Amino acid sequence: MVGLKMNVPEERLDGVMAILPSLTSPTVAKLYRSAWYSVESVVSEETVREIVPRLIQAGADGIIEYPLNKIVGRADQVRPPG
Repeated sequence: MVGLKMNVPEERLDGVMAILPSLTSPTVAKLYRSAWYSVESVVSEETVREIVPRLIQAGADGIIEYPLNKIVGRADQVRPPG
């Protein structure tokens, strides 16, 4: 799994979101004093090669791919005995 971050103009956000897979749902934050959004998601390494060109075509810009050391979820929590 890897992380993907990108900027997306407001009018292209729905198209990018339709392409972008995620563990639960992508994180979307409005950029300061801008009509653009920052979008972040966790995707499989195999998927990245396929979707990055599609994301660019859909309007995403400044795409950053970064490695993840570990993903911890609810199923990974250690429960105390008893």
